[in-house]
Amino acid sequence: MWWIILLIIVAVIFLWGVGVYNSLINSKQNLERAWSEIDNQLKRRFDLIPNLVETVKGYAAHEKSTLEEVIKARNAYLSAGSSVDEKINAENALTSGLKQIFALSESYPELKANANFRELQVELTGTEDKIAYARQYYNNSANDYNAKLLTFPNSIIASMFKAKFTEAKYFEAASEERENVKVQF
Repeated sequence: MWWIILLIIVAVIFLWGVGVYNSLINSKQNLERAWSEIDNQLKRRFDLIPNLVETVKGYAAHEKSTLEEVIKARNAYLSAGSSVDEKINAENALTSGLKQIFALSESYPELKANANFRELQVELTGTEDKIAYARQYYNNSANDYNAKLLTFPNSIIASMFKAKFTEAKYFEAASEERENVKVQF
């Protein structure tokens, strides 16, 4: 009779472990889907960048270094490895470069009046909003995943499969984006 009770206890523990494992897998898949959405929106932005650079080139030929910086940042993201950290750093560099291009439009009124530039600016602004939403969704997914991963008793199962379950990194703004904007008149 005692072996039946022991067998039931072992079965309950095993089923609990399978449930926790599956829950961690679901959270990890959700996290990867969230990262995929950021990637999709960044791809959309990358597709717009060459048109933006070509439009600006005609008006701001002597601002070549700014344009080259944006192209270099775009290529850095495309060649970044699969590491989330590498992609986040490359994406932050690209965001900084795009801000510089839009700042150029203030110095070149004819560029600001160009219909192609305005259209690209509107599309990029919409895309930036979608990227911000995707980042927020990713960070929420990372928070949910990390909470499941680190809370007891789930942490027991996660520690048994350390190679499969590692803590997720949050998508944080670059330090330049956190600085106060200086407006001069």
